[in-house]
Amino acid sequence: MTETAFAVVDLPEIATPPPVFVGETDFDRLSALADMAAVEPGTAAAFLAAELDRATVVADDELPADVVAMHRQLRYRAEDGADQQAILVFPRQADIASNRVSVLTPVGAALLGLRAGASIAWRDRTGRVRHLTVTGVGN
Repeated sequence: MTETAFAVVDLPEIATPPPVFVGETDFDRLSALADMAAVEPGTAAAFLAAELDRATVVADDELPADVVAMHRQLRYRAEDGADQQAILVFPRQADIASNRVSVLTPVGAALLGLRAGASIAWRDRTGRVRHLTVTGVGN
């Protein structure tokens, strides 16, 4: 995956972004990561920071099992209809060949905190609207 700039958009043709839920430990670690990534508008790190800003932070043991969180396995459907499997990880653990997607990629930042069944849309740097839907979450 390439590091394309993404931003959630607030346009009539795109639904309101779904709620985002993050456990306290992940929130603390990811906030520090977004800060260290020198957040510039339009970057995946800026997208992650924006998602964290709108997140509902809950105690780790209260995070629902169907929410995409760090190190949880998940399934999602990309805009082209292809079903994907992934594990959301920190950048050093990323390995596309093993389906380990960094939270500092556009797809990783988009997936964070979504519940199974939720869809999200955003506009990339070229103006194209991108979509994905979480179809399942496991441990």
